[in-house]
Amino acid sequence: MAKAKSTKSSSATLGFEQQIWEAACELWGHIPAADYRKIFTGLIFLKYISAAFDKKYTELVEEGEGFENDPDEYEAENIFFVPEDSRWSKIAAAAHTPEIGTILDQAMIALEKDNRNLKGVLPKNYANPDLDKRVLGNVIDIFTNMDMSDTEASKDLLGRTYEYCIAQFASYEGVKGGEFYTPASVVKTIVSILKPSEGKRVYDPCCGSGGMFVQSVKFIQEHAGNRNNISVFGQEANADTWKMAKMNMAIRGIDANFGEHQEDTFFHDLHATQKFDFIMANPPFNLSNWGQDKLTNDPRWVYGLPPSGNANYAWIQHMIYHLAPNGKIGLVLANGALSTQTSGEGEIRKKIIEADLIEGIVAMPTQLFYSVTIPVTLWFISRNKKQPGKTLFIDARNMGHMVDRKHRDFTDEDINRLADTFTAFQNGTLEDVKGFCATVKTQDIAKQDYILTPGRYVGIEEKAEDDEPFDEKMKRLTSELGQMFTKSHELEEQIKKNLEGIGWKIN
Repeated sequence: MAKAKSTKSSSATLGFEQQIWEAACELWGHIPAADYRKIFTGLIFLKYISAAFDKKYTELVEEGEGFENDPDEYEAENIFFVPEDSRWSKIAAAAHTPEIGTILDQAMIALEKDNRNLKGVLPKNYANPDLDKRVLGNVIDIFTNMDMSDTEASKDLLGRTYEYCIAQFASYEGVKGGEFYTPASVVKTIVSILKPSEGKRVYDPCCGSGGMFVQSVKFIQEHAGNRNNISVFGQEANADTWKMAKMNMAIRGIDANFGEHQEDTFFHDLHATQKFDFIMANPPFNLSNWGQDKLTNDPRWVYGLPPSGNANYAWIQHMIYHLAPNGKIGLVLANGALSTQTSGEGEIRKKIIEADLIEGIVAMPTQLFYSVTIPVTLWFISRNKKQPGKTLFIDARNMGHMVDRKHRDFTDEDINRLADTFTAFQNGTLEDVKGFCATVKTQDIAKQDYILTPGRYVGIEEKAEDDEPFDEKMKRLTSELGQMFTKSHELEEQIKKNLEGIGWKIN
């Protein structure tokens, strides 16, 4: 198969991901697309921790105290101490030798030996004879020239880069990319509204690559909290993605309880007896065949048995079940959950609303996800709401900016506007803004058949009055149109002359 041409994306969104895409193109045609993750996650992980280690190592050498090989010096700053056999310099030097696959596998084994929380997590498939070592060497060269030294610690590094690559291949091959990565702007919005604080317990029942936890820790740090004083719990059903989440937490120095291995959240709830202060999640959209027939009497279905063909309200009720007395939930759902009446979903939604659990609903714009174009909504569910009997609706569908032809993103100002709107609502100081936000009483939601679509409540944005008299406007517009027609005829004649000049005549 011919290599795909590298596609350019805005630097506002992508940095070294573009180089990783180039590395992906090296592999294209040599291994199945499904195996890219196993190759890339290990290399990204190894390159990143080596870059951070090398930076600190150089600083310690320059200090001249002889502590450059003391693991404690690195761990104190949440930097991985990389054993000698795992350092990128050794990998790079052996890139074009027949032994490179074995050397990479040994590097992963050495890392797991020094870090118990990584046991059985890192990929060790590089010596596989099916993997062309010449191609692997070329991929390593690209990684060697990649600068990760200034990568923000807040980035969901593994999830973001892999999702970018798989989405690129999906666009060429006409297949669906992965959905385990939640875009940073969506995660930041959820975290900024929920405001997780130190000393609390944070949970994600379908944690993907762990981006919610990365942002939660960053939020606590930025607000003068102790990043280590937070308890992180998660669960993930996909084995490869579970390993990715473990690596992501290890990179960040986040101590997380993800269980001993991957597990299905509905069938084997790893944290069945636990209650959490903050729950954040991006569950699989509209998941069918989730096993309802085997879970009909489950205690989590307090508000009704979710339908077998869609797990949206199973996820919602699972999270509510795990919510502490003053706990808060922020989750991403496809828009259908706002208004569906199918198979009892409307009745479940009604009961949840009447239990006064829905604190806010935010309609998001399309094109925020790499591989999913459908519009989504953020749900905020709280026990012991600050504004009992009221729900905040926000229509953010026109917010954000396009970073390229396919992808939209939020600025920090956009995220702050949404978070500030929630804060004002909770403080009782928010004024409704036509077309953007509205505070709505539960009885008014009932009048709308318990449908939660924000557009029903915020209305249409008021446009500025146009005070130009109609006759004057028409004279101005027709004059401008006449000028455009004249210019069009001039261009038409010029094009005809140019064509005749090269021997072509338009009849």
